[in-house]
Amino acid sequence: MLFVVVFLGAIAACITFFGSSKAYEQIGRGGMSLNEDREEGRPKAQPAAVATGERDEEIRQFLVAKNERLARRGKPPVDIEDELKRLTKPAVDAGLREEVRQLVVARNERRKRQGKPELDVDEEIERQLRDLAG
Repeated sequence: MLFVVVFLGAIAACITFFGSSKAYEQIGRGGMSLNEDREEGRPKAQPAAVATGERDEEIRQFLVAKNERLARRGKPPVDIEDELKRLTKPAVDAGLREEVRQLVVARNERRKRQGKPELDVDEEIERQLRDLAG
């Protein structure tokens, strides 16, 4: 009798184990889950131009508030547009500038082989950096 109960219990355990494997995969999922795999629940990314415009508007608001604080202290205000340009100007480190220089030199060598006129290296570096920034 004991063997029959153990055997039936083992069969029931196997059926339960294989029948409930999906239940274990669903643990922690649902509408309140942070790691939800569904795409429709995620917010869509804004285009870069919209995000940049919003960023600039928020920075302007901070600069207006800064000017108000400076005025209360009796200090001269800052020019908002100049300060905005300074704050949003991309930082170009020496490594990036050197990489762009190598690309421009390689492009000039290719142009020379093709019989085309060479580009001014310094002007082309500045143009490339402006294009990257904006």
